[in-house]
Amino acid sequence: MTECHVHPTDIVRAGGAVVWRGDSRDPEVAVVHRPKYDDWSFPKGKLKPGEHVIAGALREVAEETGLSVALGRHLPPVHYMKGGRLKRVDYWVARAIEEVAQEPSDEVDAMVWLPVQEARARLTYEWDAGLLRAFGAAPLETTPFVVARHGYAGTRQDWSGDDDLRPLDEAGEAQARTIADLLYGYRPTSLVSSPSRRCVQTLLPYAAREVLKIRTERLLTETEYDTSLSLSLVLSILDEGRPTAVCGHGKVLPELITGICEHRFDGHAEDTHLRKGAIAVLHHTGGHIVAVERYLT
Repeated sequence: MTECHVHPTDIVRAGGAVVWRGDSRDPEVAVVHRPKYDDWSFPKGKLKPGEHVIAGALREVAEETGLSVALGRHLPPVHYMKGGRLKRVDYWVARAIEEVAQEPSDEVDAMVWLPVQEARARLTYEWDAGLLRAFGAAPLETTPFVVARHGYAGTRQDWSGDDDLRPLDEAGEAQARTIADLLYGYRPTSLVSSPSRRCVQTLLPYAAREVLKIRTERLLTETEYDTSLSLSLVLSILDEGRPTAVCGHGKVLPELITGICEHRFDGHAEDTHLRKGAIAVLHHTGGHIVAVERYLT
């Protein structure tokens, strides 16, 4: 399972993507030219203070290409020294959805779409050629199945009412807003949640932004969770084949993620624990998982 952790402050963080269009079996990729460095590379840029790496990657791709994209698999991060500091750039496979602006950035003076072999020859840096190898090592056209643990909601001990009615606290509401930004990268069109208030609230900012209904399922609650029935439920949701986000509880989700991987993933998800407000992204093709990632908020 790929995981993005919090990194020391002396590391410069950046995000970007290998953006593709056309036939996934013979795609074209977007390569940009930066006049300041006179180089050809993939769109990327430095994160703003406090910005999540996924949100930063989406912003930088939009600024440098004018494209709206949907994220796929996470690619191996690139590390190099710049100005005496270590820089880490996280990249994703990203499918171009639509051009939303022209000439959006003064940092880029040209963008070209090239077949993969031509792009490899055009790229200035060897690490970008390495990204292309990882880009082609697994399916490009995948469907995201996002599993989110609800955000911070105080403690059971401090809540006197029905625990299903316990709401997100201020920190949890901030996490829900961040989760909305992350979900936008994967564009889920189906939202499923435990009916517990804190779970529904975790998906609510994204649901409101995209005008989507949140379907609730009691088999995702802590009290009515059933190992077999709950797993059958999430597998059936996955088999619907729609980009989906599911929100639930810390006592429920690790076993569900493990069960999905045991049934549908050839690899191994070593640690399926999710902190509050964290998400796991299971990328699949026709219900078969090809990559599993985990992100903090």
